[in-house]
Amino acid sequence: MARRQPGCERWLLLAACAHVLVLLPPPRSRAFALNVILDDAEDTAELPVLQKSEKSGTVSKRSRELKEIVFVIQSQSNSFHSKRAEDLKRDILKQAADLGKELPIVLLIHEINRHEGAWTILPLMRDFSIAYGRNSSWIFFCEEDTRIQVVKLLETLGRFDASKEWFLGKALYDEESTIIHHYAFAENPTVFKFPDFAAGWALSIPLVNKLAVKLKSEPLKSDFTIDLKHEIALYIWQKGDGPHLTPVPEFCTDDVNSYKVDQCATTFSNFLPLCKDPVKKEDVFVAVKTCRKFHGDRIPVVKQTWEREAALIEYYSDYADSSIPTIDLGVPNTERGHCGKTFAILERFLNHSSSRTPWLVIVDDDTLISIFRLRKLLSCYDPNEPVFLGERYGYGLGTGGYSYITGGGGMVFSRTAVQKLLASKCRCYSMDAPDDMVLGMCFSGLGIPITHSPLFHQARPMDYPKDYLSHQIPISFHKHWNIDPVKVCPMPLLAKTLPDVPASHRLKFPKGIQAFNHCDQSKERNVIIACFFGIMNPSSTRRFSREAEGTSAIWSALYIITAVSFRPRLSERGDTRAIS
Repeated sequence: MARRQPGCERWLLLAACAHVLVLLPPPRSRAFALNVILDDAEDTAELPVLQKSEKSGTVSKRSRELKEIVFVIQSQSNSFHSKRAEDLKRDILKQAADLGKELPIVLLIHEINRHEGAWTILPLMRDFSIAYGRNSSWIFFCEEDTRIQVVKLLETLGRFDASKEWFLGKALYDEESTIIHHYAFAENPTVFKFPDFAAGWALSIPLVNKLAVKLKSEPLKSDFTIDLKHEIALYIWQKGDGPHLTPVPEFCTDDVNSYKVDQCATTFSNFLPLCKDPVKKEDVFVAVKTCRKFHGDRIPVVKQTWEREAALIEYYSDYADSSIPTIDLGVPNTERGHCGKTFAILERFLNHSSSRTPWLVIVDDDTLISIFRLRKLLSCYDPNEPVFLGERYGYGLGTGGYSYITGGGGMVFSRTAVQKLLASKCRCYSMDAPDDMVLGMCFSGLGIPITHSPLFHQARPMDYPKDYLSHQIPISFHKHWNIDPVKVCPMPLLAKTLPDVPASHRLKFPKGIQAFNHCDQSKERNVIIACFFGIMNPSSTRRFSREAEGTSAIWSALYIITAVSFRPRLSERGDTRAIS
């Protein structure tokens, strides 16, 4: 073996530093500011910096203009979601404070109105009109993971005459007519645009006032809420009597680290939440609802695609088939509803599964789901709380109805939620009642809120706009109709971008440093470092890894530089966290 020459390590480190300088973004760029600044990172993260050359008069004017915007965060009462919404509220107010003394109003929907249907927004229009109809110009809505550059938002809204009726947002459209929109605009579904809530959307006060008057004279019908963003756009449009959505290119859903975001007033900060280590496989019990007539075609798809991801899984049918195997719960099969079968599954989970299994997932036999991604998501929830999680629908919410988790995309229960449900007297009013809706009624009566995640889907991938799915890492889809589920499932659901790594193996960086969920799942040092410095986006992790194969020594040295340089400062600050 050749002997290493003295001083080799020094030259290796110098080469690594030079390599970094070549790859780093320009010092004045947004990517550099977001990813490399360490000092006071907690105070400066994701906040726009005002140039010192701005005159105080401009700052004061912007402060006054900002006060004319009412921010409404589409929040939820679950502890994980409410905390994220509070963080966003603080971020908005801090940016506003940098502009002057006049702070805007920032509302959290789950705190505005305890009414079950507050999340559908339209029932709140009269309240908005009464409270803000005379002293505000805009109502700006956003999700808890929307990130707002306040100065840029002011500039963007300033292009529109606030005395007129405006409906602004990032435009989505259907490429083909879809069941979730009741096949609306079947001849040309692309003509109708509706907003992507993740990018934020805005209503001018004249339009809010008009909607409030209409809602007073024509109360909302008792009907289903399936895709809220589409239904709000339809209600505002009023078959041509109201405004169409006006697309605003500054309302974006690109990741905050993307090179595209310099011109954006809004960005999106999360694709798949990961709060700590994914929950263990053994902590998730999966129940598959099936029946004898689907044993031959649907169950093989489950076994060929996602079954291997589940440590604990049982198939519940009206016929015991040892080849699968299935379990006959003694509940006759029904053509629809399946309420009796679902409640029998809940009873079995509570009384026959391990008491240490904190999570139950109930899916249909034609649900396509990633248990791997679900385990990541569940790391953000407390199983000691009554959690009922999935894609949220609503029924009769304008007239005192209830929310429910639609069954096809998968229904997730904490053991605590199942215990509270079965301890109550709420049960099926008939064996073939719709199980998901009955569960919604029961939890509503118990005062347990539904927790929504847009990563669960009741329909197939092609039933959703591509732009909508582009900023998601989906957990589930539903239905095999007109698709090859074996081909569809692995692509969006089963591919693990990078291997799972325990929390103890992750690098820890300051809160000000933004990184992708993919990064902390990598065992490859070159990928970790590249993600850390914001050199690449999530979709390029594999490509970058291949291109960097010839520089493993340099990247290893850079890994050491990073650890040595950053860790002492972090320990002094006592302010670290795993990349998430």
